[in-house]
Amino acid sequence: MTTTTPKALIFDLNGTMINDMDFHSRAWYHLLNDELGGNFTWKEVKQNMYGKNPELLVRMFGPDRFTQAEMETLSVEKEKRYQKEYLPQLTLLPGLMEFLEKAHQAGIPMAIGSAAIPFNIDFVLDNLNIRHYFKAIVSADDVLLSKPHPETYLKVAAMLQVNPADCLVFEDVPKGGEAANNAGMKCVILTTTHEEHEFKYLPNVLHFAADFTGEYFDELV
Repeated sequence: MTTTTPKALIFDLNGTMINDMDFHSRAWYHLLNDELGGNFTWKEVKQNMYGKNPELLVRMFGPDRFTQAEMETLSVEKEKRYQKEYLPQLTLLPGLMEFLEKAHQAGIPMAIGSAAIPFNIDFVLDNLNIRHYFKAIVSADDVLLSKPHPETYLKVAAMLQVNPADCLVFEDVPKGGEAANNAGMKCVILTTTHEEHEFKYLPNVLHFAADFTGEYFDELV
């Protein structure tokens, strides 16, 4: 089923390691509509949830609505709401803890490449006590250009000192899979957020899975 073991594993965070995207969508939906006067559908909100938070605000309201400082404040407010609602249900996707431990024992370096701000990455890693598994973390604050630009994943590969072609990315959204493809990396898609047909334009997808259980992951590491 699988061929060679990857030399490095790179994980997106939200929707990939944890199934939390509906909580993000709800936080954005209420902020954009109820407090900022938008009139966006659930579908519109979901389709625009990629990249950095200020970029989402620009996509929804245009470049002149908010100052950079206002967007940063709104971004933190949105994440505080998300964290408060999601914390009681915070857990890794089934099979991921065992997969992380197996890869760790095998000496395969792992990293996180996420468009989340450090505030959200720390929320997950520290509450679940899994920070020790990751040799590198690249957040929204560490890049100039968001996914689907390859900067996030190329920066991770450089930090791990692994050739991009030898890295395997785990993603949940088309723009993330596209970022991996632009970086010259293969990827596995977790179908927590989007359906398989939405990724059909990407040539680098090796596998689709609902979580990290099953034969594919048993054989991967």
